Amino acid sequence: MPHDERDVSMVVPPAPLEDATQVPTGQPMTPEIQAPPLQTVGRSYLLWLMLASFGGSLALMVPLAYSLAVRIDDLSPGHEERLGYVTGSAQVTYLVLSPLIGLWSDRTRSRLGRRTPFMIGGALLGTAALAGVALAPSVLLLGLAWVVGMIGWSTAGQAIQNVQADRVSEEQRGRISALTSVMTQIAPVIGIGLAYAVASSTFLVFLVPGVLGAALVVLFPVLKPEGDSRVLVRGGGVTVRNMVASYGFDPRKYPDFGWNWLGRFVFFVGLYFNTAFGTFFYAQRLDLPVKEVAGIVAVIGTVGVVAAAGGAIGGGFLSDKLGRRKLFALIGSGVFVAGAVTEAFARSLPQLVVGAVLMQFAIALFSAVDQAIVFAVLPDRAEAGRYLAVVGFAQKIPSALAPLIAPFVITLGVSAGGEKNYTQLYLLGAALALLGGLIVKFKIKSVR
Repeated sequence: MPHDERDVSMVVPPAPLEDATQVPTGQPMTPEIQAPPLQTVGRSYLLWLMLASFGGSLALMVPLAYSLAVRIDDLSPGHEERLGYVTGSAQVTYLVLSPLIGLWSDRTRSRLGRRTPFMIGGALLGTAALAGVALAPSVLLLGLAWVVGMIGWSTAGQAIQNVQADRVSEEQRGRISALTSVMTQIAPVIGIGLAYAVASSTFLVFLVPGVLGAALVVLFPVLKPEGDSRVLVRGGGVTVRNMVASYGFDPRKYPDFGWNWLGRFVFFVGLYFNTAFGTFFYAQRLDLPVKEVAGIVAVIGTVGVVAAAGGAIGGGFLSDKLGRRKLFALIGSGVFVAGAVTEAFARSLPQLVVGAVLMQFAIALFSAVDQAIVFAVLPDRAEAGRYLAVVGFAQKIPSALAPLIAPFVITLGVSAGGEKNYTQLYLLGAALALLGGLIVKFKIKSVR
């Protein structure tokens, strides 16, 4: 890390914008929104950014990975499918709202800045919703509370990401994307440990990760203030026209953003092909009942976190040092192919572990470097909130689409009652991941 310890919040903002009516005839009008200047951030700022990322992921992922399932089993034993209804409804709701929230964030005028109100407000809303989930007397009310919780915590997490786009210099984006990514991967593991420690109280299972997460999210803007945004946003507000426009972009006008979106989309379709049915895949290849696979999945997941940390940090730091992003995205997709092909033909636990480790390493490498590319190709950095929400579609849509297509792939050419063909599913996922990396490497022109 550079030894520059300047706090980006101390940067002198641009001069207050003139009212449009005061602009002299023949002079260009001041943009409706201006982006704050990019800065080289110091170690203290990075530390709190990492802790905020950790906190947001802790509060969001512990319910998704553990405590929601426990709560639904309490309220509706034997109906595991209701977990899918609850989490799926919340995901879809936030996916639909995220561009509007991003648009609102971009246009927020306040002493606290554009992103801080959404960090603090999202964390408080999310914490209150977790209390509602813990106390809900029915699955329906639990589901409604979790929709609110998903909106709150996802909004806070998106605001943290928006700050990176607003502030962090190009030379630091790879390593910062990598370090914040590692925090989001470690958080669920630590969070589930915290939940186990207070497992005797359902209320504390939700509230301990939530309160700790909220504290870390809120402390970031308190200790590292964003700065006044009233000098950056001239006005205009949210209109029906820009609300509709927030859901898309013109790829002909912004080709690099469009190609990166497509490459990311294709890569994540391949990724979700190879992860959506992981438990059933391991059961088939190890000839075990599905219920006995849980321990193996946990071990592979733990090893995978270590591999992912190596991929994210290695790729992020090296891409900063060498000033090359696209090459590492392609390497990530290539390593994913190696892992997917290994798993496609695996018939033993060591082979499955090797394949899973390669895939986790590759996913983290690709994601960290591609996030830095996203920041570089944003059509308008002043509207980072809106465009980063659109980028989110490239990952969220595949997460919904791939599990719907995968059943057709694993049964293609298989006789009734025959063994599911996971080999062709994993090979197809490998091909799509490689195609995504190739699109990023060879179609984007403005990034090395």
